[in-house]
Amino acid sequence: MRPNVPIPSSDQSASHTDPRDGVAVIIPARLKATRLPQKPLAMIGDAPMIVQVMRRAWEAGFGNGQNTSRVVVACDDASIAEAVMAHGGEAILTDPDHPSGSDRVYEALMKIDPEGKIDIVVNLQGDLPDINADMLLPLVAALREEKADIATPVAPAHEHEIPLPQVVKAVVVLPEGQTSAGEVGPVLYFSRQPIPTGGGTPALPIWHHVGIYAWSRQALATFVSLPPSPLEKSEKLEQLRALEAGMRIVALVVDSAPGGVDTPEDLNQARRRMETKT
Repeated sequence: MRPNVPIPSSDQSASHTDPRDGVAVIIPARLKATRLPQKPLAMIGDAPMIVQVMRRAWEAGFGNGQNTSRVVVACDDASIAEAVMAHGGEAILTDPDHPSGSDRVYEALMKIDPEGKIDIVVNLQGDLPDINADMLLPLVAALREEKADIATPVAPAHEHEIPLPQVVKAVVVLPEGQTSAGEVGPVLYFSRQPIPTGGGTPALPIWHHVGIYAWSRQALATFVSLPPSPLEKSEKLEQLRALEAGMRIVALVVDSAPGGVDTPEDLNQARRRMETKT
């Protein structure tokens, strides 16, 4: 169920603009996954994983009817849409052959808002069922305040994660010693390799990139119109296409990276984590 949020009085509504206004949180979901088939529909607690992710967006105050924001699942199969709608959510069917989640998100955006009233789009990955909802609104704020094209979270990488290619690292410019949660700085590069060389100290941490993106609408439209770039193809990281095109990406420091779900063991771990929270 959606969180029960008090409706502000008319005086409050008139004097305050909700920072969620004009934001769409769009969650791409694809039924066919090689390592974990039908991943979005895997049950975690009392609901499918995709519903748990949707609930985290609601917990952050998006799509609750008290502002103009929306939370939408962009899916490739009717079974996902049915599961989302059965739990009170909004789903949009998209082309099953999209090459990336960004393309799926953009198609959904154009379907729900062809008039262009939404100016910020948060691409929230559908395999982060226990993401800390508290990072979503600061991510939107970072995009706006920095007048960036994209904002994305980073967290300090644990020592065992640093050599893992599946843990994407980001090189972020921050003042020396300014590495606490809430700091924001420009991103220079992303890689699957342990970068920067010599990093890993408190003053120069190695950052674990969290694959969530707040986009300006124009940047997303530009991005999906571009072909895959050389660095993107080399690292197999589509965010490098944005950097190669000259887009400005800023990183928001968060305390920890959420646990994604790609394998059966990841799913079991997510179920255990959710059980401890209930």
